[in-house]
Amino acid sequence: MDIQLESKRSLSRILESIDLSAMTKADQKIFMARINEHFPRLFSLLFDIYGQRYDFYYYLNQLVISLANGFSERSRKLKNKDKKRLSDPLWYKNQNMLGMACYVDLFAGDLKGLVAKIPYLQSLGVTYLHLMPLYDSPKGDSDGGYAVSDYRKVNESLGSSADLEKLAKALSDKGISLVLDFVFNHTSDEHQWAKLAKAGHSEFQDYYYMFDDRTLPDQYEQNLREIFPQVRRGNFSWNDDAQKWVWTTFNNFQWDLNYSNPAVFNAITSEMLYLANIGCEVLRLDALAFIWKEMGTSCENQHKAHLLIQAFNCCLQISAPAVVFKSEAIVHPDEVVKYIDKDECQLSYNPLLMALIWNSLATRKTRLLTESMQKSFSISPNCTWVNYVRGHDDIGWTFDDSVAWHIGINGTDHRHFLNQFYTGRFEGSFASGVAFGENPSTGDCRVCGSLASLAGLEQALQQNNQQLIDHAVARILLVHGIILSIGGIPLLYSGDELGLLNDYSYRQDETKKHDDRWVHRIAIDDQAIANSKCEKSPQFEVSMGLEKLIKLRKRLPILGDAETHILVTNDQHIFAYVRHDAQGESLLALCNFSDHAQEADGKVLDHISHGACRDLISETRLTSSHNNIMLDPYQIMWIVRD
Repeated sequence: MDIQLESKRSLSRILESIDLSAMTKADQKIFMARINEHFPRLFSLLFDIYGQRYDFYYYLNQLVISLANGFSERSRKLKNKDKKRLSDPLWYKNQNMLGMACYVDLFAGDLKGLVAKIPYLQSLGVTYLHLMPLYDSPKGDSDGGYAVSDYRKVNESLGSSADLEKLAKALSDKGISLVLDFVFNHTSDEHQWAKLAKAGHSEFQDYYYMFDDRTLPDQYEQNLREIFPQVRRGNFSWNDDAQKWVWTTFNNFQWDLNYSNPAVFNAITSEMLYLANIGCEVLRLDALAFIWKEMGTSCENQHKAHLLIQAFNCCLQISAPAVVFKSEAIVHPDEVVKYIDKDECQLSYNPLLMALIWNSLATRKTRLLTESMQKSFSISPNCTWVNYVRGHDDIGWTFDDSVAWHIGINGTDHRHFLNQFYTGRFEGSFASGVAFGENPSTGDCRVCGSLASLAGLEQALQQNNQQLIDHAVARILLVHGIILSIGGIPLLYSGDELGLLNDYSYRQDETKKHDDRWVHRIAIDDQAIANSKCEKSPQFEVSMGLEKLIKLRKRLPILGDAETHILVTNDQHIFAYVRHDAQGESLLALCNFSDHAQEADGKVLDHISHGACRDLISETRLTSSHNNIMLDPYQIMWIVRD
């Protein structure tokens, strides 16, 4: 088959059958231009996935109707935003970008309260606000909101959909992009689709993976890993109402969607466009590695998962091109980069950088960080990383074992060490973390904790040791200094800018005590903000130090759209990289991961200048590459030509 010719014929037939008269003439022109541009690729992708089905063309026709409706329902303000973003497609690479992630209830109580917190966000310099799931979800345990019962209904404890639209507008008016989760791998078992499936409707049972007996689940299970083994074993749950086994990768109340059914793709596209039309500018693709199932495989990172994401991206380019995707793939580094492309996910979390920053803090050594970043940091110039030090989830050690072996590190043993270190079980550890998902069979786990507690502040305050407090504060500023300068959107998790410590109160909550991730999902009240303004407190030092770094970043275009080169230094404790932009400007970053002063070879300055230089953070002049550079414990330098 000639795919291009068939695509052209199909689009012609579809457009003859749908009514665009509700659009203005100008909008019809825009829609027609976009669908003519993007439909051939969309057709090719969907044909690869669903072309063998007899009803392929029916679902294709229905999809185009949804795209037209989504475009038609988009407000004039958002259509103007589409035009603006298309004229500046790399807007997310600007040095002005600063992200924050938070739970609405923990940060502001509800959506109306969040509107009132916009001045606080502005004072920090936030231009990108990621709200953890705020959709309707089951009462009690809902996996932190990641079990969605209705994509179009806000959790009533947070407000209404109208409140969300008002918030999106208020944020946009202040230059802050709204980021929402697109939980598209699964729904909750209380979603209307799941309720109908439980009631025996075969149409909606096909929206999920449902089985009469264990024959097929057992065959799939041979190649699947367990995500939450401390909660339950296996990937399938028995449902009494439907009298069937249901595929539930994460929790028994989260039912995996069946993307081999094109009706599911169309239905989820409609939900995606609804979120886009609220005013969301970035959609975080939750659990994207799991969306395609293939017998005999791990059912992670499958080829058709990529095709599906690219098809969703095509749909956005037609109906809401201002919206971009952010990949959440906490998988092997070689798999992470496969999701990053202008036609797939324009943004991506950088879990490798996150994990290896913590590794270097624990070991005080940077070789694994350096070699891993040299291999994996470079991505398409049309895309960018979202760099973070920790998030709402646990920390897993996702480094590449082959890189580790190359420098003499046994990956399995080293992960065990890191888990021991960050849960405070390793002698001499400064960290106060909590084990999460500990596998009773292997002893493997992941780590939870606020940034300040993991960086040693909790323990230092308990010991009332000023040197340990100083080191903890310096660690916090060091790791933020890296994500602010290495290239990409720096993402803060709310509370970290205030130096907040672990909150253990979740252990008294029946709906949360089984999930140790709540230890670092900390409520931000006015008192916490006030404490950060109390001079001479470590929280004040964290707050003021971070404020200085953020303001400095925003003044430096070199920290925006510029290349990053990871350097090898003569000191195993120093991590270094240089930024170069198209205008010929350069910046060198030196990062000391040791709790002792280190001496860097002054020749490293030759990467940016053969003359005098200065560190913008300490405002220190570095006169010559013939002189070595002294770095204090955990010091970071941003060096430019003088």
